[in-house]
Amino acid sequence: QVQFVESGGGLVQSGGSLRLSCTASGRIFDIYTMGWYRQAPGKQRELVAHITMTGSTNYADSVKGRFTISRDNAKSTVYLQMNSLETEDTAVYYCNRPLVLGSWGQGTQVTVSS
Repeated sequence: QVQFVESGGGLVQSGGSLRLSCTASGRIFDIYTMGWYRQAPGKQRELVAHITMTGSTNYADSVKGRFTISRDNAKSTVYLQMNSLETEDTAVYYCNRPLVLGSWGQGTQVTVSS
C-alpha cells in the first residue's frame, strides 16, 4: 500500500510563499498522475493541482497563476510551490493519486494570516 508523507506547511502572512513536498513510498511513483488536495475547516477536500506522469499540469481556478506543481520521479516526490498566498488558502494540504486514490497521509497545515 502506497503511503504519502507531506511536509513544508507553516504559518505565513498574506502575500507570502511556501513550498510543500510529498514523498510517496513504492517503486512505481512515476507512472501515476499525482495531485495536491486541501481541506479547509468545515469544507470538503478539494483537488487544487495535478500533474501527469509526462509533466502536464492542471490547476483549480482559485490557485491558477499562484501555485505551481512539479515532480521529481527519481525521488518519488511531488512539490507544490505556493506564491501570493491568501487567507482563503488556509487548509490542511494532502497529496494523493487522483485516478487511483491511496490512503491519505497526515497532511501539512498551511495557515495564512492577514
